[in-house]
Amino acid sequence: MHNERFEKYYKAQNIVRDEEWESFMQSLRDPLPTTFRVAGSRQAARLLNDTIEDTYVPQLADVVFEGEAVSPPKQIPWYPEGLAWQFDVSKKVLRKSPEFKKFHSFLVFETEVGNVSRQEAVSMLPPLFLEVEPHHRVMDMCAAPGSKTAQLLEALHAHDTATASSYPTGLLIANDSDHKRTHLLIHQSARLPSPALMVTNHDASIYPAIKIPSEQVIFPSDTKPRVAAKKQYQLLFDRILCDVPCSGDGTIRKNPGIWKHWQPMDGNGLHSLQVRILQRAMRMLKKGGRIVYSTCSLNPVENEAVVAAALRSIPDFELLDMSNHLSGLIHRPGITSWIPTVDRAIKTDFATFADYLQSLPEDKRAESKMIESHWPPPANEVDNLNLTRCIRIYPHLQNTGGFFIAVLQKARAIVALQTAVSQTSQKDGKRHAEEVDDLDTSDAKKAKIAEEQHVSLKDDIIIQRIGIDEDDEVDTTEANGPISAMDVDQKLEIASEVSPDQFKQQQSRKGKGKSSEGGTHFKENPYTFVAPDDPIIQTCISKLHLKPDFPASNMLVRNPAGDPVRSLYMTNDIVKHIVMHNDFARMRLMTCGTKVFAKQEGAEAKREGAEMQFRVLSEGLPVVLPYIDPQAVLPADVTALKTFMQAYYPLCSSFGDPFRSLIESKAPGSYIVRFEPGQAAGATLVHDLVLPIWKSTVSATLMLDKKAKSALSLRLCGEDITTAARDAAKKKQQEQRPTPTETSALDGNTETEG
Repeated sequence: MHNERFEKYYKAQNIVRDEEWESFMQSLRDPLPTTFRVAGSRQAARLLNDTIEDTYVPQLADVVFEGEAVSPPKQIPWYPEGLAWQFDVSKKVLRKSPEFKKFHSFLVFETEVGNVSRQEAVSMLPPLFLEVEPHHRVMDMCAAPGSKTAQLLEALHAHDTATASSYPTGLLIANDSDHKRTHLLIHQSARLPSPALMVTNHDASIYPAIKIPSEQVIFPSDTKPRVAAKKQYQLLFDRILCDVPCSGDGTIRKNPGIWKHWQPMDGNGLHSLQVRILQRAMRMLKKGGRIVYSTCSLNPVENEAVVAAALRSIPDFELLDMSNHLSGLIHRPGITSWIPTVDRAIKTDFATFADYLQSLPEDKRAESKMIESHWPPPANEVDNLNLTRCIRIYPHLQNTGGFFIAVLQKARAIVALQTAVSQTSQKDGKRHAEEVDDLDTSDAKKAKIAEEQHVSLKDDIIIQRIGIDEDDEVDTTEANGPISAMDVDQKLEIASEVSPDQFKQQQSRKGKGKSSEGGTHFKENPYTFVAPDDPIIQTCISKLHLKPDFPASNMLVRNPAGDPVRSLYMTNDIVKHIVMHNDFARMRLMTCGTKVFAKQEGAEAKREGAEMQFRVLSEGLPVVLPYIDPQAVLPADVTALKTFMQAYYPLCSSFGDPFRSLIESKAPGSYIVRFEPGQAAGATLVHDLVLPIWKSTVSATLMLDKKAKSALSLRLCGEDITTAARDAAKKKQQEQRPTPTETSALDGNTETEG
């Protein structure tokens, strides 16, 4: 594997020392080891991790295949709590070694149900550098396929138990520009159901401003009435992940095709988009908030050049030194000089953009696709940017892929702006909106407006204080010149005095006679919150024994009429505010919250005159469980669980007492069962397991899909004892059994050609 352009370009960039070059290049040609992460809630992940550590690793410790010892899986040293693993074995070993084959089956099933994430080691890093907490408002700007999104969700749900989900006050918006990939993102995220999740489909570089109701209820005594009366503000985020589209040459170990097709103009072409995405993230961040910018590229044009351009264009941000954040992670600092190539031939003759322009005829300069930010910043600015605080990861350092990470933080105080406000205040003797404590502004908008000279600093501060972003299209000019601050106040206060119902009516009128702002391809159903006193909501509360603190006002459906026809979703408060105060089509909202209840669709439910019943979904149970009356949860043992797994619809009479008597006494409907730890007939359960069942007239069924049942069976019994597994084995046996014709041929009874 060889690419002359690749070697020539990266040698010119001096990304590694000369003595490391051969080791660096050789590691790029070696296959990437298999890595995975134990996913899900923290407690459940620890329990599964113990199973790997205590059961599978000892079984794999002494494996010898074709005369050679095979190393067992090892924990990745820098991943917290040892929840990430790496093993380096060939596919031949996985297929033919009985011990590794069994371990591989375990991984496959646990991956399918979401308990294990097959993920490249370096891809696990960005969420760890964000340090998300359950109250944070988080955005993943380029989220698909969703492995990092799942890590961010896990951080929001850090307080989950092994059986029940917490109800985080924070938010995660996972966005991707590719409509099809958002569905993969939804599938991945559903493995950890969360009322705090939203998935959107937007170009991250022009992500729209999101409005939320004012959350500030106490103001200083001298706050202007118009400020205190403001109803809506722009949603700003505590944490933003920008894992941007890139040329991907850091993945060359798992994508060998890159060797053949790599050329540096790919990185040059993506540079501007990457800058715009990072700039948009910076404008949506709270003071004191944090952004992680990352790529799986080695190219400085996609890495340090992007970070430098963004820092130079938007003030009040700094790079954080996170070099000691993860003990055991081996990395290199960011670089401060590089020379971009201006063509496919790796022409790196121009030390500055000015030198490059001078080489072009004057009539061709405007046509050039190279821009100044492709080059390093001026020497007098390099030290202040602290680009060495960026983190570079090379394959030869720790047997990984290549990766780049930069951690940016927004300053908590804007000294320059406060000074300007103070000077203005001294001139006119007035206190300005910017002086109100804890109120965010958009510095980028200030720079933009000041540059256009449409409004004074005073007007600009007022506009920014009330949360208007550059995407809000607030017209600050009139035919006769700039409008006054009072005019701006009146227009914006009128716009803010809108109830959620009025807002929806306005959006409904907007849609008549023209395509939605979401675009012609956006055809998702709207989101409608159901009244908490709706008969179906009340029936669910009654039948499922939900406690009074159940958030009934946070239940929504996916249809315009708001009828709970098939499924009910649950959100937390911040997600509800966003849905009610924004146009879902303009946001291109794909999904939000988590599905918790579904209408029972069985034969009995369809019988004429039968009462409509809803059941708790297995994926929604962890979210609902904290609100279910503990007295309504049925106790059972491991033997009962094994009976449930061995048949699709076991008869109630097939269970042993006391569960048999208990389940036979219940009316048909949805129930929750807590299986207690214990051992029975080859099955071992080491912790409480809470699962939903459906009780019909004479039978009961475990409400888990086939894959989840198989994964559970492997965990409990060491083998798949489910009906689906037996059926699959029987089918495979029949396929392998010789047909009558084949049998005759083997016996030599068929006629041969004459």
